[in-house]
Amino acid sequence: MEPMVGIKDVARQAGVSVGTVSNVINRPDLVSEETRTRVQSVISRLGYIRSESARQLRAGASRIVALLVLDMGNPFFVDVASGAERAARAAGLGVMVCNSAQSTSEEVEYLSLFAEQRVRGVLVTPADSTGHSLKTLRSQGIPFVLVDRVSADAAVCSVSVDDVVGGRLAAQHLIAAGHRSIVYVGGPPDLPQVRDRRAGALAALAEAGLPAESLTEVSAERLDVAAGRDAGARLLGLSPRPTAVFCANDLLALGVLQAVFAARVAVPEQMAIVGYDDIEFAAAAAVPLTSVRQPAVAMGRLAAEMLLEETADAEGHEHRQVVLQPELVVRGSSLGAR
Repeated sequence: MEPMVGIKDVARQAGVSVGTVSNVINRPDLVSEETRTRVQSVISRLGYIRSESARQLRAGASRIVALLVLDMGNPFFVDVASGAERAARAAGLGVMVCNSAQSTSEEVEYLSLFAEQRVRGVLVTPADSTGHSLKTLRSQGIPFVLVDRVSADAAVCSVSVDDVVGGRLAAQHLIAAGHRSIVYVGGPPDLPQVRDRRAGALAALAEAGLPAESLTEVSAERLDVAAGRDAGARLLGLSPRPTAVFCANDLLALGVLQAVFAARVAVPEQMAIVGYDDIEFAAAAAVPLTSVRQPAVAMGRLAAEMLLEETADAEGHEHRQVVLQPELVVRGSSLGAR
């Protein structure tokens, strides 16, 4: 492996000082056109790339914002990342996206890495519901914003969606279609979103005068399509067979839809299905999926903007807990009336 080309190599080849090379890179207006052209030619010929990490250490401020999500396989988080990236780029910053895979241990490792790299700030959807893993950021004085979580700490910013309202919208829609019992396909019970969406569904049943027993829960270890297929196979074995299913996210709903299709159960005539998130694939499913839409891009953008506000003025920054509202998008998977 050839040694890395440094700024001293450029200066020597161009016959100028290291300071002149630095000015060409950072403040070209201070250098004559002739010298600037000569130095840039040497930079191009040698393939010199400046050390951004060294520059950041000297300046005391990183140009990187970290985003840690639960599952980059879920298009919802891709949309969140897109919104955050747009806001960061508008401020001249980059975003480093990492995936905890819903693992608390991996989350801790990534947060330690972010602290080591002295990132400007962190956007995080915690896998650890206790919040203990965030102690690393607190101890290092690194600002962070919770994404898709409501912060119970008034000294922490957060951007979330009212999942209780979202769960209520889904169940109200199914009840209005004539269903009097609903299966809720949930995910890991320690995730607040899973609990809140279930609570919203129970609230809708109570408002309709239906008992809590009208909601049957089929659990899933993960929030992905494979877990949805497994849950779908299990709910098909219930007696009586359910006529309405509400899933904690769209990936689960798409898995349930696959299992139901394989069993030749007609959707929505024999079984109505509602998902959550309204990812791009929801509308493109074999039977277009009714879903509770979350403003994922807006969530990522707002979270990044709040983080940048704090990093620009930590003392004057006012922490906010922003709660966005979901909306129901009705499609063919739930349109059959009872």
